Amino acid sequence: MASRTTMSESLETPREPEIGSANQRVARSLRGFGPLGILAIVIILASNVLMAPLGAILVLVWVKISGTPWREIGYVRPRSWIRTIGIGIVFGVVFKFVMKAFVMPLLGAPPVNQAYHFVTGNSAVIPMMIFTMLVTAGFGEETLYRGWMFERLGRFLGQSGLAKIATILITTIPFASLHYFEQGLPGVEQAIFTGMTFGSIFAITGRIFMLMIAHAAFDLAALWMIYYGLETQIAHLIFK
Repeated sequence: MASRTTMSESLETPREPEIGSANQRVARSLRGFGPLGILAIVIILASNVLMAPLGAILVLVWVKISGTPWREIGYVRPRSWIRTIGIGIVFGVVFKFVMKAFVMPLLGAPPVNQAYHFVTGNSAVIPMMIFTMLVTAGFGEETLYRGWMFERLGRFLGQSGLAKIATILITTIPFASLHYFEQGLPGVEQAIFTGMTFGSIFAITGRIFMLMIAHAAFDLAALWMIYYGLETQIAHLIFK
């Protein structure tokens, strides 16, 4: 009886490693560019178009299932959260003022963002707008367009200087293009500058939390300008 039990156990025990190896194969496939890896890319991109920030949420699921290190999408814990938050807020606000008062007027953009003109003096929409700017823009867009896309393109193109420049340009295209549907050409022009700037910073630092905060601060500064009807005044600070 003892020999039969031992033989039975020896026949059953190899099954657990098979399960583990199957999970590892799935993880490798998700990290690669075979059928499963491409399917994951299509699902993430399509879900983001259908309902932002669903794409970013699926990115986190993909990272977990694929076994991708969190640092590969820029999720690196800052040495100081206070410093990171402070830099992000200051950079985001200053960046928005530079865009509004200098860059956009040079491009001939209208001083008022008509797509969000309904926000002016409308306190009822402020909670929804703040949620959108923090979750959809700050968390969602940075996780998807900077963190995840940089990881995918970096694995495909490599990490050379030229590859990183190409990655910045490629990731900026869909990021900017999606702004056309709500904000027209001026929205695309502004998103090109923000996408290139945030992408360049991420390419250099490999860290995303400051960019999340800066992106949210950028949009919140825009919200403040619109709500208080200050867009035209700020747009004419330099160019009358």
